[in-house]
Amino acid sequence: MPEVTIYHNPRCSKSRATLALLESKGIAPKVVEYLKNPLTEAELTEVIALLGLRVHDVVRTKEAEYGEAGLSSDSPDAEVIAALVRYPKLLERPIVTANGKAALGRPPESVLEIL
Repeated sequence: MPEVTIYHNPRCSKSRATLALLESKGIAPKVVEYLKNPLTEAELTEVIALLGLRVHDVVRTKEAEYGEAGLSSDSPDAEVIAALVRYPKLLERPIVTANGKAALGRPPESVLEIL
């Protein structure tokens, strides 16, 4: 079975639901609590590339830190990635990686497509 990783925030209901869904399918994912162990710029770049999304698509724009970081929809990717490293709370969650692919667990069932 391929390694499955979930970038998880235990305080987030969608993240908890996605983790529970994986476990209900007999999958014991590697759990990365990204608020405690923030991703590096390289890790973020890789995960976002696996998602096939634009960098700004994985940013929680309603968080106060979004404004503190001076971000906008026109911010360059490098600036957004740097802000995600500095403010990991801005990363949309949960993200699951498996089989060289990634999916955003919104809704949680969407991660099943990459397993």
